Amino acid sequence: MKLAEELTCAELVELVTDYLEDGLDARDRERFEEHLMFCDGCDNYLEQIRRTVAVSGRLREEDLPGGLEERLLSAFQGWKSA
Repeated sequence: MKLAEELTCAELVELVTDYLEDGLDARDRERFEEHLMFCDGCDNYLEQIRRTVAVSGRLREEDLPGGLEERLLSAFQGWKSA
């Protein structure tokens, strides 16, 4: 039986940024961390986000190949309309 206090995976995903930026109150942080103890998928997701932040934080604009920004913008604009 699921308690009303438990987070769903979708709720956890919505709170990841706040969690990583230490923006959750004590109750929500406890619920978040409790969910991670029982959900390998969300634990893996959090670790992937941590790695992404660590890697992308080291990228500089000059590290990107020429034209990448335009290609990405074009791809995302087409994706949104699809």
